[in-house]
Amino acid sequence: MQINAVFEGGGVKGISLAGAVKAAELAGVGFNRMAGTSSGSIVAAVLAAGYKADEMKRIIEETPFQRLLVRAPIFNTRFVGPPLRVLLKKGLYSGEALEHWIRKLLLAKGIFTFSDLPDGKLYIVASDITNGKLLVLPDDLKNYGINPSTFPVAKAVRMSCSIPYFFDPVILRLMGEQARGKSFQEQFVYIVDGGLLSNFPLWLFDRKLKGKEKALPVVGFQMVGKNSGESHRINGPFSMLTAMFETMLSAHDERYIEKENRNRTIKIPTLGISTTHFNLSDTESMELYQSGLIAGKRFFQDWRPDKHE
Repeated sequence: MQINAVFEGGGVKGISLAGAVKAAELAGVGFNRMAGTSSGSIVAAVLAAGYKADEMKRIIEETPFQRLLVRAPIFNTRFVGPPLRVLLKKGLYSGEALEHWIRKLLLAKGIFTFSDLPDGKLYIVASDITNGKLLVLPDDLKNYGINPSTFPVAKAVRMSCSIPYFFDPVILRLMGEQARGKSFQEQFVYIVDGGLLSNFPLWLFDRKLKGKEKALPVVGFQMVGKNSGESHRINGPFSMLTAMFETMLSAHDERYIEKENRNRTIKIPTLGISTTHFNLSDTESMELYQSGLIAGKRFFQDWRPDKHE
């Protein structure tokens, strides 16, 4: 059985998605097309590149995620450094190490640009905060004068993962006709985490593939915290920004999920771990993976593909 899969974003909690992918494989479920936001876009991209769940688990075990948080030493100065970096760079961390890590994973499977993947294999959601609109990559890149087929997949993933004020936004420059008549400053747009506008784009394949091919089941992989609905503790500007972002992540797509059949959504408990808890212990990482594995097994045990619509 083949499915089109949609992976929710959730920072480091995305480790749990790999466990659910393993459950799908154990149930004999294969992946036809993939879509994702933020950390969900990482899972979608490596799946599209040909990685299997066991390889993903090994990557998790071998990756110290804290090393993805890179900034110049001057910005590590206590009290002054981090706020100064946000003021100058618009993020606590650059995001370059994250992009390099993803690029290396994809290149190991021979994937660099979207042209290295079958057409429509992978969709990544990001947010254009300059123009206030949602982007579905690679298709929407043409609206910026950029050739979608030659755009690096790792760059698109980084765009989707750029949590506001945590990672630097990705700056795109308009090209060709799209830049004509605009001032130099107006030619640049800022792209951040897709979770601002759609953290769980379960709607995407319903719209993209309508009438184009024989319908395949769409299965969503969603992360739910055991502390969902609890209040956030606000101690300062950064804790307030984190609370705002996590509220947006959890609220955006819930109404759509209510309307469009929860029976096609795997709900994975994330054990109270926060989106930006990058200094995970090995134990926490494996607990997240196991949580996804258990939730996925439970879902596919009872799932009936003919009821996906």
